[in-house]
Amino acid sequence: MKRVYVNEKWCLGCHLCEYNCAFANSGMKDMVLALKNKKIFPRIHVEGDEKITFAVSCRHCTDPLCVKSCIAGAISKIDGVVKIDKTKCVGCMTCVLVCPHGALSPGEDGVMQKCELCLENACGKPACVTGCPNHAIVYEERGERV
Repeated sequence: MKRVYVNEKWCLGCHLCEYNCAFANSGMKDMVLALKNKKIFPRIHVEGDEKITFAVSCRHCTDPLCVKSCIAGAISKIDGVVKIDKTKCVGCMTCVLVCPHGALSPGEDGVMQKCELCLENACGKPACVTGCPNHAIVYEERGERV
């Protein structure tokens, strides 16, 4: 299965992946109207310091702890993609505590969100990948992850 991978050697720490992610998941057609003067809620986050930066997103684990720990049954794995049913999420943040990759975060409405590979917003491939100017983020097939 294809997944998002990050090469931290190439990451510039520009945060464009975050903006492209937030826009792709905004449901709007104009990036300026969607994001200008607003707090963004991307499903990918750039972490690091002045020496090294890298983007953190869901790894769609083979045996995801977030799915096992969700008290509301809102997180499931469908066709290899870990997804959140926003109508079931109660915002308890248990998934945040158990995720070894730090991939989940609350959205604007307090409901949890994470990368779902842009499968719902018809981008073709994840917006963070297409928006990365240095090609530090790729969408490709590799070995299975835990």
